[in-house]
Amino acid sequence: MSTRTAFAKAPAALLGLLLGALPYAGAAEPRPVPLATGLKNPTSVAVGADGKVYVTVAGELGKDGDGAVVLLDKGKAVPFATGLDDPRGLVAFGDALFVADKQRVWRVDRKGSARPFATFPAPPQALGDLAVDVESGTLFVGDAGDGKGHGGAVYRVTPKGKVDVVTDARRWPELHTPGGLALDGASHLLMADRGTGTLYRIKLVDGSTEKLADGLGSAGGLAWDRFGRLFVGDEKGGQIFVISRPGEKPVALTSGLAPADLCLAANGKAVLAADTKAGTVSAVRTTAPGAEVDETPLPVETALAFPNLEWSGWKGESDRGAVQALRPIVLTHAGDGSNRVFVATEQGVIHVFPDDQKATKTQVFLDIQNRVRYDDNSNEEGFLGLAFHPRYKQNGEFYVFYTPKKGAHPHTNVLSRFRVRRDDPSKADPASEEVLLTVTHNYWNHDGGTVAFGPDGFLYLTLGDGGSANDPDENGQNLKTLLGKMLRLDVDRKDGDKPYAIPKDNPFVGRKDVRPEIWAYGLRNVWRFAFDRKTGACWAADVGQNLYEEINLLVAGGNYGWSVREALHPFGAKGVGVKKDLIDPIWEYHHDVGKSITGGGVYRGKLLPELDGAYLYGDYVSGLFWALKYDEAKRRVVANRPIKSKAIPVMSFGEDEKGEVYFMTYSTTGQGLYRFVRSGERKGE
Repeated sequence: MSTRTAFAKAPAALLGLLLGALPYAGAAEPRPVPLATGLKNPTSVAVGADGKVYVTVAGELGKDGDGAVVLLDKGKAVPFATGLDDPRGLVAFGDALFVADKQRVWRVDRKGSARPFATFPAPPQALGDLAVDVESGTLFVGDAGDGKGHGGAVYRVTPKGKVDVVTDARRWPELHTPGGLALDGASHLLMADRGTGTLYRIKLVDGSTEKLADGLGSAGGLAWDRFGRLFVGDEKGGQIFVISRPGEKPVALTSGLAPADLCLAANGKAVLAADTKAGTVSAVRTTAPGAEVDETPLPVETALAFPNLEWSGWKGESDRGAVQALRPIVLTHAGDGSNRVFVATEQGVIHVFPDDQKATKTQVFLDIQNRVRYDDNSNEEGFLGLAFHPRYKQNGEFYVFYTPKKGAHPHTNVLSRFRVRRDDPSKADPASEEVLLTVTHNYWNHDGGTVAFGPDGFLYLTLGDGGSANDPDENGQNLKTLLGKMLRLDVDRKDGDKPYAIPKDNPFVGRKDVRPEIWAYGLRNVWRFAFDRKTGACWAADVGQNLYEEINLLVAGGNYGWSVREALHPFGAKGVGVKKDLIDPIWEYHHDVGKSITGGGVYRGKLLPELDGAYLYGDYVSGLFWALKYDEAKRRVVANRPIKSKAIPVMSFGEDEKGEVYFMTYSTTGQGLYRFVRSGERKGE
C-alpha cells in the first residue's frame, strides 16, 4: 500500500502509543502496539488526509456484499462505507478513499458514500492492493488471478477512471500472484509477488521489470517511510521485512504478526499492519535492525542572532510604500583573524559587522545592486555566492557569483573576482571586478551558486541543471556542459585564454569532449554545499523535484544520478535503479516532510559541543531543522535529530570564523539572521 499522508495530527490515542511506547533505544525487534482488536477479517489499512486510520474488513469471507471500510476511533471500528465484496485494497488520495474489492474499484467520499470508479477492459478475478501516484492521482491495482499463478495482472487507473494493463502473465510469464504495490518515484512501480516472495520494479512506460529482492514470503503489503526505508509484509510467515536502502538485503523487522497490508502512520514514526488472522491493526516503529537512526529531538533550538542589528542603507519599504524584504543569502567570514561577519543580500549588497551579538549597525562592504538582476518573481536569480580567498589577508581577493542585469542572453550567471580597497579594509573596490566565468542557460531557475574554497585551496562552484522541470536538456548527465555540475578551479593561475587554470588532478582532465572544470556531476540544484573544516568532506544538499530531497557527500568524479535518479529512486522514463557508477545520497526525505532542502554545514564550533560533527540543515517550505550524523566507518547515517524552531523558511546557512553556524531568512524587519542555542536560552525574541 502506498499513500501520501498529509500534515495532519494522528488521533491522540495513536500518538500516545507511538511516542510513549516506541522509544529510539529499544529492543532489536520493535514491539507491535495494537491500535484495534476484534476486527472481522481486516485486509488493508490507510491513513486519510484527515490523519484518521481507515481499514477494510472482508466480513464473512466468501459472502458477497459483507465487506466494508471502517474508521478506527479510540480503538473501536466505526462503519464508514458498506456493501463491498471482499475488499482487499485501500488507498487515500486528496479527500477521498479508493477501495478495491473483488472486481471493482470504488471511490469513497468523506461522508462514506461509495460509487464505482473504474471500468476494466475484462472482468478481473481478484483485485487486491492499491497504490497511488501522489502527483497525478493515477491509481495502480493488482489482480491476484486464481491465486495459483494464473491470470494475474497489474492495472493502471487514470483520475477519470479509465483502465489499461501495465503488465500481466501473458506479457510477463514469471508473474505469479501480484501482492503489495508501491510507487518508486513517479515512473516506476514496485510489486511484491505474493506467490513467489519476490520484489520487482516495473517501468511504467513499457512494462519492463527488474528483480530487486527475494525470500519475502507471501509479500502482501508494501510501505515506504519518509526517509527511504521500504517495509514488506509477509502474511503467511508472520513478519515484516525492511529494506533500509535500495540494493540492501531485506531484514526481518518484527514477527508475531500476519500482515495482509501495511501503510505509514500519519506521524511517520510507525507502519500500520492489518492482521487478518488476529483481527487487529497494529503499529510497529519504523527502524531497520542494524541500521538504526536516532531521531530523538535535540535539546537545542533556534534564536535570533544580532537582534539589534541595523542594516546600513536598507529599509523595509520603498519611497512609494512597497515592501522591500531583506534577503540575506550568504553569511561568511574573511578568515583574516578580524572576527568580522560578512552578509550578502540577494539584491547585491555585502554588509560587514563585528561578530558580536550586541552589534548595532553594519557597514556596506560592496554594493553592486546596479549590476545584479533580482526580482521576487524569479527569486533563484540574483547575488548567490561569496567566498574569500584563503590568503585574503595578503591578497585582498574575494569571489562572487551572481545574475547580471546586462548581457546578450537573458539567463546568465557570472563568477567574478573583486578586491578590497587598499586604503580601507572595510570596503571593497567595485571597479576591481574581473569576470572569470560566464554560464548561460535556458530558464531562470536552478542557478546553484554556492562558491567556496576547499581545503586544497581550489575554488569550488555548483551550477544548477539549467532550470525548468525534468532536466529537459539532459544536462545532469552531459559532461560537455557545466550545468548540473560542481566545478573546481585554480583561480591563482591562468591557462591560455582562460582567466583561471584547471587543476591537473581534476577527474576529467584529458578526456575528449568533457569540460575539464567538472569535479562532480549528476546534480539538480545544489543549495547549499560546505566543507567540513575538520575532515575536509564536502556536504551538499540537492533540491528535489517530484517527491524527494537529498543529502550527498561529494567526491571527485562522482555521478550523483540526476536526472535518471531522484534521491534513492529512479526518475522519469529513462530512470534506473542502483548502479555501480552512480552514487546515491546518504539521506533522503519525502515531500511529506518538506519540499526544498537548504544545506548547512558540519558544526565545529565551541558553544554547543552536543552538535559537534553534526550536519545542520533545514527545509525552506516546511521550516523544519535537523542535525544529521554520518558514521564514516559504518558508511551510514546514525542520527537525524530534529531541532526545535518556529516554522522559518530557511534561505541559507553560514559559518563565522569561530565555526559557529547561522542561518538566514527573508525579513521585512531586518531580523533575518538566526543561530542555535540550548533549549531555554532563547534571547532577543
